[in-house]
Amino acid sequence: MINIKKLLPLALSCIFLQPAALQAQQQQSAEEIQYRPNFHFTPKANWMNDPNGLFYSEGIYHLYFQYWPYGNVWGPMHWGHATSKDLIKWEEQPIALYPDRFGYIFSGSATVDLKNTSGFGDGKTAPVVAIFTYCDPSLEKAGKDAQSQGIAYSLDNGFTWSKYDEGNPVIKSPGIKDFRDPKVTWDSEHNQWVLVLAAQDKAQFYSSDNLKDWKYLSDFGVGIGAHGGVWECPDLFQLKVEGSNETKWVLLQSLNPGGANGGSGTQYFIGNFDGKTFSLDKSFEDKIINGKAAWLDYGRDNYAGVTWNNVPDSEGRKIMIGWMSNWDYATVVPTQGWRSSMTVPRELKLQKFNGSYRLLTAPVKAIENYSSNTLVKEKIKVKDIVTLATGETIDFTAVDIQAELRNLKSGIYSFVLSNAAGEKLTFGLDNKGQFLFIDRTVAGKKSFSEKFANTVTKAVLDKVQKEGNFRVLLDKTSIEIFYNDGETVLTEIFFTSKPFDKLTITGPGGEIKKIKFNQLKFNK
Repeated sequence: MINIKKLLPLALSCIFLQPAALQAQQQQSAEEIQYRPNFHFTPKANWMNDPNGLFYSEGIYHLYFQYWPYGNVWGPMHWGHATSKDLIKWEEQPIALYPDRFGYIFSGSATVDLKNTSGFGDGKTAPVVAIFTYCDPSLEKAGKDAQSQGIAYSLDNGFTWSKYDEGNPVIKSPGIKDFRDPKVTWDSEHNQWVLVLAAQDKAQFYSSDNLKDWKYLSDFGVGIGAHGGVWECPDLFQLKVEGSNETKWVLLQSLNPGGANGGSGTQYFIGNFDGKTFSLDKSFEDKIINGKAAWLDYGRDNYAGVTWNNVPDSEGRKIMIGWMSNWDYATVVPTQGWRSSMTVPRELKLQKFNGSYRLLTAPVKAIENYSSNTLVKEKIKVKDIVTLATGETIDFTAVDIQAELRNLKSGIYSFVLSNAAGEKLTFGLDNKGQFLFIDRTVAGKKSFSEKFANTVTKAVLDKVQKEGNFRVLLDKTSIEIFYNDGETVLTEIFFTSKPFDKLTITGPGGEIKKIKFNQLKFNK
């Protein structure tokens, strides 16, 4: 989400430009083809931001998203819709939710109401219930509190929807300007529906027996974690601790600005939920004292991430997806006809670490099903400049790279992606400074925003590394780095004039025990 007061005049003006926007849908410029991802979801045309309403039913993953169908900048929000059988190949569906008399349709969530607690079911199909934020533009323009929560339901597994007109909004504004992005989950421990939403710079919790009547429970977040901007798009769920029978509650909380490296970002909290109040685990508190935060992703382009509801317990997976952009520059990136893509869906795991907990993220395993061929190299001494692969053998616009580094020394290990135009994207490990980094300052276009490539992105590590494993997903305009099985993650976008055609490494010593290039292939 974003401050709509700043963008309201632009959004209203776009309404009168619909014919031109529709024409743009039908035309693909060379630039659009150049930048449209190979395997990250993006709409066929026009503007997209936050993922919404994620649920799984009858073999289908549903992804809804903030969508303005008449231009490639933010506008009066709808819910777009896409579906997938494996979380990798997506099929865009017709628009799911349109604005109505209560306002625009901002971010929210959806769940399959298996026991028909809402009463919306027809006795044949379990209803899917979506809860979302209404934003009334007339109230916003008048400087009044404009945000409330509404619901809709579907009896065909999320393809068509009916608004709950007789009861909306189901949660009225309590006199708070920023009051949005509800995420609902079933709390089996306390036999209730629980909803968490963002209220200015804190999270608020509500409970319900029927998804229609909501009771306020508590707040969380005052003086805790990062508060550089407005809190948005929270998520609450349980996760089992790896290698144990212990289960903890996880709260994801995006904020903008105030991210780890500027602009948008997402932090997380580990704790307990007693049916009314979320409280931090005592061992986790030290991570986030004095304004510190535990970051889900240190890169600048993973925001508003939330998880899928109703994934079968037998799979034991918690899967999330994020918006691969940043409000510092999202509206001006150099794509035409469309804007924004999503991250690769990621599986979340909770691990005990140094007496506390940390959240790990890794690409869903389904990405491995698209490997068409593999290049493997072993025992590469890291000294001076070593070429690891070129465009003659690897297409760097769709590749999954896995590198195992051993016997690391003090100094900088730099992987450099380059092309014939002299553009470079550098990432790696500064083992003396103890941080990972991405440098996109010379990786193509950047003049569209002074904030896009004004600094090197860093992720601080807790110690000098003796060894390290990099997993890197490369698409036409994005890089996703998962270090040591997702202990530290960085996601960023870039806009080169030509695809990268070479990968090199430099460093002070040690070796690459093995590097594997899994070439990814997707039938259009």
